[in-house]
Amino acid sequence: MKVIQVSQLGGPEVLTLSHVPDLVPGPGQVVVKLLAVGVNPVDTYVRSGIYGPRPLPYVPGSDAAGEVIALGENVGEWKVGDRVYLAGSLSGTYAQQALCSTQQLQPLPPNIGFKQGAALYVPYSTAYRALFQRGQAQPGEWVLIHGASGGVGLAAVQWGRAMGLRLIGTAGTSEGIEQVLRQGAHHALNHRSPDYPAEVQRITGGEGPALVLEMLANINLQSDLEMLAKYGRVVVIGNRGSLDFNPRATMGKEADIRGMSLFNTPPQQLEQIQKAIVAGLEAGFLRPVIGREFFLEQAAQAHIAVMETGSMGKIVLLPWPSR
Repeated sequence: MKVIQVSQLGGPEVLTLSHVPDLVPGPGQVVVKLLAVGVNPVDTYVRSGIYGPRPLPYVPGSDAAGEVIALGENVGEWKVGDRVYLAGSLSGTYAQQALCSTQQLQPLPPNIGFKQGAALYVPYSTAYRALFQRGQAQPGEWVLIHGASGGVGLAAVQWGRAMGLRLIGTAGTSEGIEQVLRQGAHHALNHRSPDYPAEVQRITGGEGPALVLEMLANINLQSDLEMLAKYGRVVVIGNRGSLDFNPRATMGKEADIRGMSLFNTPPQQLEQIQKAIVAGLEAGFLRPVIGREFFLEQAAQAHIAVMETGSMGKIVLLPWPSR
């Protein structure tokens, strides 16, 4: 089978196409034929060595969807042919097959395609954890979602609208703004405009948002705190550098800055998130949006694209020719 391997840390060029034997499941394990693979910014951080250490060589990726093709011993809850999405894997997902424990599989409802299934685990889990587990969002609260046209941002918009939050999303293009509104945000603003903080204050009646989901803290954190409501929370989902920051901004409002990483989620809470995702898919209010598509061999191009500003929706890799 074809896989993408990383044998040394570095730029996108270290993603190389290789051929390895097909996978064989052990006890309690399942092999999935991957029909779509999700690409996340975190994949680029691991590849470059920002997150680590990671044994080399390795196959990147944690998001994918496909069909079960082989079962190990003591696997009673799955059968060959089942449609699934992956919540992680044992082998990596930039490949034509993935080896998974049974806990890493979730059922893919029939109304959800494989490309959409590959857009679920990291974006929707991150959005749920940021909003409800770390952010403690409550119905009726104003929530500002930065970078709302990206994979995590759109997931947060869909979750938030279904749970009764009042949503302001930001994006950097007119197309992104339209997409944010289409997915359920009450307001969408261009974060490139110097006037958007004032507009946030106007929309919220001068109070500011109770919660901010921050995708680029090194750029926005200071202004987030200035916009924030009293006793408000900022959940830092993404960051790409340091900043000159005045902690006094937290004092007058008794504001909280809360970091989050999906990989820190306790197992019980992660299980709760996956059950919520499946229920949301079945109910129809979770609708993954696919942005750009690349073939598996184009993984390096996908890593460049996922870090570009103005990206919209989820980037996916296609491991097999169209069928």
